[in-house]
Amino acid sequence: MINNVCLAGNLTREPELRSTATGTAVLLFGIAVNERVKQGTEWVDRPNFFDCKMFGRHAETLAPMLSKGMKVAVDGRLRYETWEPEDGGKRSKIVVIANEVELMQRREERRQDDDIPF
Repeated sequence: MINNVCLAGNLTREPELRSTATGTAVLLFGIAVNERVKQGTEWVDRPNFFDCKMFGRHAETLAPMLSKGMKVAVDGRLRYETWEPEDGGKRSKIVVIANEVELMQRREERRQDDDIPF
Protein backbone atom coordinates (compact mmCIF):
# COMPACT_ATOMS: atom_id res chain seq x y z
CA MET A 1 0.00 0.00 0.00
CA ILE A 2 1.12 3.55 -0.70
CA ASN A 3 0.45 6.24 1.90
CA ASN A 4 2.30 9.38 0.88
CA VAL A 5 1.26 13.02 0.85
CA CYS A 6 3.12 16.15 -0.23
CA LEU A 7 1.60 19.54 0.59
CA ALA A 8 2.79 23.13 0.22
CA GLY A 9 1.06 25.93 2.08
CA ASN A 10 1.17 28.44 4.92
CA LEU A 11 1.38 27.71 8.64
CA THR A 12 -1.99 28.55 10.20
CA ARG A 13 -0.80 28.89 13.80
CA GLU A 14 2.35 29.02 15.89
CA PRO A 15 3.86 25.51 16.09
CA GLU A 16 3.70 23.79 19.47
CA LEU A 17 6.53 21.56 20.72
CA ARG A 18 5.49 18.86 23.21
CA SER A 19 6.86 15.52 24.28
CA THR A 20 5.39 12.05 24.67
CA ALA A 21 5.33 10.18 28.00
CA THR A 22 8.59 8.50 26.93
CA GLY A 23 10.26 11.85 26.17
CA THR A 24 10.04 11.87 22.37
CA ALA A 25 9.61 15.38 20.94
CA VAL A 26 6.34 16.04 19.06
CA LEU A 27 5.87 19.16 16.94
CA LEU A 28 2.22 20.10 16.25
CA PHE A 29 1.37 22.58 13.49
CA GLY A 30 -1.28 23.31 10.91
CA ILE A 31 -1.06 24.34 7.28
CA ALA A 32 -3.51 25.86 4.81
CA VAL A 33 -3.27 24.80 1.17
CA ASN A 34 -5.24 26.73 -1.42
CA GLU A 35 -7.27 24.98 -4.08
CA ARG A 36 -8.05 27.14 -7.11
CA VAL A 37 -11.64 26.64 -8.31
CA LYS A 38 -13.77 28.41 -10.88
CA GLN A 39 -16.96 30.04 -9.61
CA GLY A 40 -18.93 31.34 -12.55
CA THR A 41 -16.45 33.28 -14.65
CA GLU A 42 -13.94 33.95 -11.83
CA TRP A 43 -11.22 31.85 -10.24
CA VAL A 44 -11.18 31.84 -6.44
CA ASP A 45 -8.88 30.24 -3.86
CA ARG A 46 -10.53 27.80 -1.48
CA PRO A 47 -8.36 26.96 1.55
CA ASN A 48 -7.97 23.40 2.83
CA PHE A 49 -6.68 22.98 6.39
CA PHE A 50 -4.44 20.15 7.62
CA ASP A 51 -3.19 19.27 11.11
CA CYS A 52 0.38 17.98 11.07
CA LYS A 53 2.69 16.21 13.53
CA MET A 54 6.41 15.59 13.42
CA PHE A 55 8.35 13.42 15.87
CA GLY A 56 11.90 13.15 17.18
CA ARG A 57 15.06 15.21 16.95
CA HIS A 58 14.06 16.72 13.63
CA ALA A 59 10.93 18.16 15.31
CA GLU A 60 13.06 19.77 18.06
CA THR A 61 15.43 21.31 15.53
CA LEU A 62 12.66 22.63 13.30
CA ALA A 63 10.40 24.13 16.00
CA PRO A 64 12.28 27.42 16.57
CA MET A 65 12.55 28.05 12.82
CA LEU A 66 8.79 28.06 12.18
CA SER A 67 6.20 30.78 12.74
CA LYS A 68 2.61 31.44 11.74
CA GLY A 69 2.22 32.48 8.10
CA MET A 70 5.45 30.93 6.82
CA LYS A 71 5.36 29.00 3.55
CA VAL A 72 6.41 25.36 3.95
CA ALA A 73 6.36 22.09 2.03
CA VAL A 74 5.46 18.96 4.00
CA ASP A 75 6.20 15.40 2.93
CA GLY A 76 4.68 12.62 5.00
CA ARG A 77 1.89 10.10 5.41
CA LEU A 78 -1.72 10.15 6.57
CA ARG A 79 -2.82 8.72 9.92
CA TYR A 80 -6.38 8.20 11.15
CA GLU A 81 -6.67 9.20 14.82
CA THR A 82 -9.57 8.73 17.24
CA TRP A 83 -10.13 9.97 20.78
CA GLU A 84 -12.88 10.40 23.37
CA PRO A 85 -13.31 13.93 24.72
CA GLU A 86 -14.40 14.58 28.29
CA ASP A 87 -17.93 15.48 27.16
CA GLY A 88 -18.37 11.93 25.81
CA GLY A 89 -18.75 10.53 22.32
CA LYS A 90 -16.00 9.73 19.88
CA ARG A 91 -14.04 12.06 17.66
CA SER A 92 -11.75 11.31 14.74
CA LYS A 93 -9.63 13.09 12.15
CA ILE A 94 -6.91 12.44 9.63
CA VAL A 95 -3.51 13.93 10.49
CA VAL A 96 -0.41 14.35 8.34
CA ILE A 97 2.61 12.69 9.99
CA ALA A 98 5.47 14.74 8.57
CA ASN A 99 8.72 13.04 7.63
CA GLU A 100 10.24 16.17 6.09
CA VAL A 101 9.38 19.88 6.28
CA GLU A 102 11.06 22.26 3.88
CA LEU A 103 11.07 25.98 4.60
CA MET A 104 10.02 27.82 1.47
CA GLN A 105 10.49 31.17 3.15
CA ARG A 106 12.80 32.29 5.92
CA ARG A 107 11.35 34.01 8.96
CA GLU A 108 13.04 37.32 8.06
CA GLU A 109 11.54 37.27 4.56
CA ARG A 110 7.96 37.07 5.77
CA ARG A 111 6.07 40.30 5.21
CA GLN A 112 2.86 41.34 6.95
CA ASP A 113 1.01 41.61 3.62
CA ASP A 114 1.73 38.02 2.49
CA ASP A 115 -1.32 36.31 1.03
CA ILE A 116 -2.34 33.98 3.86
CA PRO A 117 -5.66 32.17 3.28
CA PHE A 118 -7.07 32.65 6.79
